[in-house]
Amino acid sequence: MQEKVKKTTFIDRHRFLLVGMLCLFGIAWLGAKETPLPQDGQPEKRKTRIDLLYADSAVADERLRPDVQVLIGSVKLKHDSMYMYCDSALIFEKINSIEAFGNIRMEQGDTLFIYGDYLYYDGMSQLAMLRENVRMINRETVLTTDSLDYDRVRNLGYYFEGGTLQDTVNVLTSWWGEYSPATKLAVFNEEVVLTNPRFVLTSDTLKYSTLTKVATILGPSDIVSDNNHIYSERGVYNTTTEQAELLERSILTNEGRKLTGDSLFYDRVAGYGEAFGHVQLNDTVNRNMLTGDYCFYNERTDNAIATDRAVAVDYSQGDSLFLHGDTLRLVTFNLDTDSVFREMRAYYKVRAYRTDVQAVCDSLVYNTKDSCMTMYRDPILWHGTQQLLGEEIKIYMNDSTIDWAHIINQALAIEQMDSVHYNQVSGKEMTAYFRDGEMRQVDVNGNVLVVYYPVDDKDSTLIGMDYTEGAYLRMLLKNRRMERGSFIGKATGTMYPIDQIPPDKSRLPSFVWFDDIRPVSKEDIFEWRGKKAGQQLKNSDRGPVVSPRDMHIRRTQK
Repeated sequence: MQEKVKKTTFIDRHRFLLVGMLCLFGIAWLGAKETPLPQDGQPEKRKTRIDLLYADSAVADERLRPDVQVLIGSVKLKHDSMYMYCDSALIFEKINSIEAFGNIRMEQGDTLFIYGDYLYYDGMSQLAMLRENVRMINRETVLTTDSLDYDRVRNLGYYFEGGTLQDTVNVLTSWWGEYSPATKLAVFNEEVVLTNPRFVLTSDTLKYSTLTKVATILGPSDIVSDNNHIYSERGVYNTTTEQAELLERSILTNEGRKLTGDSLFYDRVAGYGEAFGHVQLNDTVNRNMLTGDYCFYNERTDNAIATDRAVAVDYSQGDSLFLHGDTLRLVTFNLDTDSVFREMRAYYKVRAYRTDVQAVCDSLVYNTKDSCMTMYRDPILWHGTQQLLGEEIKIYMNDSTIDWAHIINQALAIEQMDSVHYNQVSGKEMTAYFRDGEMRQVDVNGNVLVVYYPVDDKDSTLIGMDYTEGAYLRMLLKNRRMERGSFIGKATGTMYPIDQIPPDKSRLPSFVWFDDIRPVSKEDIFEWRGKKAGQQLKNSDRGPVVSPRDMHIRRTQK
């Protein structure tokens, strides 16, 4: 009976305490209504108390811990719009805080739910600290961790001992992170991994929107899928559309091709990338690359285009070839077949430089099918002291070195002996054969004219000048100098002593020495210097007398 009376007295006291608290709360609320706004016009944040809505039992020791209530069983609490549930809790009345244990659940509206095994909630700062088996659920977004602090004022939850955030598209893990249910923005640091069914993104620092599914890259990051790899330190990646806008020398790698630029745009679904500023498209398999200030690359068709100081660089040999044009285009044919081949197209104002070979023309096409580079419209080719030109020049390559060249219509070859004397050969067409990168033989066909200066073997002085006309000429060269030549068929000629050369015979009618046009370095390829007025060739519209194939067969049979 005495125990029952004591229990009834405790309950009455508890009810009296609750009624008193409610009365005080009502007075405080009325006082708050009459409090004027501060000078900035914004209402001050009220320091409301935590309300106990239900508990199976409540215990208080007014003598030992008068400010603490012990709540046991089906505890339900409320602070403003936040409801809190647990198996048991301690209410610290003076500091307006609670400590909760077991089956923690926090609910705010119908969109935010937080679960855990332990909770400490400070009602003054509105900071909730949850530990062990913590889950924050905001609609379709779930944040899982063992240590979560949730700031209700800022509406921000953050973890610091590892966590996972998952939405309908992606799963993100990191050692440290924060998530805002209001803005749907999350920030991740240290060992960040974003896993998508189609790719994996790893990063040092990442911002992510669960609303737009856009990841903002804020540190060194890699995006790896089946076919390509992206490296970036700053940019955005839409994980739904798989479009990326990347900055700060980002790199896109796809099956041996590496696209680098100050900024990149990449559409993985459409399969293309664009690069801007100091661009490099590097083919590490074939050892060549495109450079420029703009480059477009389609990884599905394996086509590319480069403009704005565009340069094609072939570094497959020890000496690199640099080729510049207003526009460079790479086109692939028969992709994913055994007969795949590519064309490199350069236009306009094309200039090329390698230490042993230089060239200029209006436009150029290199075809990997037959390893042929065709130069169009006033092409000129230099090799050491030799200059070759015609209406069209075809250069056939063998392992990136010149195998043979075919000059079609109005062919002219000039070899500079000194500042005054030049060996010269002109004809309808000309074929030059190379060995180990050196021109060794030249065959000239059709209306052949020759000006040749024989050299004394003893003192290397010029003996005289040989002027000859014929139908077909074969010349042999050694050490980039004409060694001997012979006409096939009828030929007429005259040898003039060096001091009796007629002025009208020392230069062929088509003679022009274009040394001022010649590229002198890889930097000089950007400085266009074209032929002067009246120096351009007028197309003859005549086909070759003998095809390049027949001439090549004829040479190999000898």
